[in-house]
Amino acid sequence: MDNNSISAPHLFQPLTIRSVTLRNRIGMSPMCQYSAENGVANDWHYVHYGSRAVGGAGIVIVEATAVAPEGRITPGCLGLWSEKHIEPLARIAKFMKQHGAVAAIQIAHAGRKASADLPWKGGAHLPEAQGGWPTIAPSAIPFGGELDKVPRAMTEADIARVQNDFVAAAKRALTAGFEWLELHAAHGYLFSEFLSPFANQRTDKYGGSFENRIRLLLDTTRAVRKSWPDNLPLAVRISAIDWKEGGWDIEQSIALAKLLKAGGVDLMDCSSGGVVPDAKIAVKPGYQVPFAEKIRHGANIAAAAVGFITEPKQADDIVRNGQADVVLLARKMLADPYWPAHAAKALGCKLPPPNQYIRAW
Repeated sequence: MDNNSISAPHLFQPLTIRSVTLRNRIGMSPMCQYSAENGVANDWHYVHYGSRAVGGAGIVIVEATAVAPEGRITPGCLGLWSEKHIEPLARIAKFMKQHGAVAAIQIAHAGRKASADLPWKGGAHLPEAQGGWPTIAPSAIPFGGELDKVPRAMTEADIARVQNDFVAAAKRALTAGFEWLELHAAHGYLFSEFLSPFANQRTDKYGGSFENRIRLLLDTTRAVRKSWPDNLPLAVRISAIDWKEGGWDIEQSIALAKLLKAGGVDLMDCSSGGVVPDAKIAVKPGYQVPFAEKIRHGANIAAAAVGFITEPKQADDIVRNGQADVVLLARKMLADPYWPAHAAKALGCKLPPPNQYIRAW
């Protein structure tokens, strides 16, 4: 991008949060690759994430990375529950930063949706005889459909352990060189299960009222913030609505965002759905952008928009119109690692190419 950033498209304006500056407002959403062994990153991850940094993204968020073996969605998911996971991820983070992208990672626990087979093998729950494992959740309620395993309702000791697992994983992420951390509280995974009354039917201090259902996420976020450096951003991804009457909704999301901001969260990554299999989701281009806009303005916090954002002008308009601070692309970034460079050209500006590609850009 040239030095005349004021006249550049809004999509290519830098964004500074705490001490970290994104070179533009384009990010790659965290998307599971299901390609790890025992949680360890490998060459697939190195090439996959590195190529998006080379392609010009302002931030690249490494996929949902489990804080405990039981928290993996599948046996192929990344992990950060052990020191052995640090070095391969550090190699990835270093490369991404060398090529101008902010190196981010999402840490997660899949709750009742853990112990599933790889998507290209059907994605159903795996029995223990085929490599599966017991699952935990706020209540002993299965997700349904092919994810029919009944989870064990968590004890308060389980809750304390999981919270500690998130803090330990955050510390390992820092050791690996990541400069942006995101907690995964969306898509029907563990934190999301606590938030939604469809999955959380507890009668103790972690269930029932809004204040109780958000307790685990809020307490964990505060604990992570204490162990994550003050100069580095902390984000939380939530499902803004359950897409089903009687479930989690946008008003609760705004109220939660206000409390998370007070607890040290810098940005809300606004997705939706995933907590029940029968949700009726009205999918269309930009269908989740209004959630980011409402949370951004309602809670006065930075927000990332996701959901069928595919075109350069569409992405630029989202930032230009104040609907979100960052746009995160998923499928489009899988199809085109150089989408940021192509978007810049379409919007009348140019990203500086890597020296190796100077003749092509």
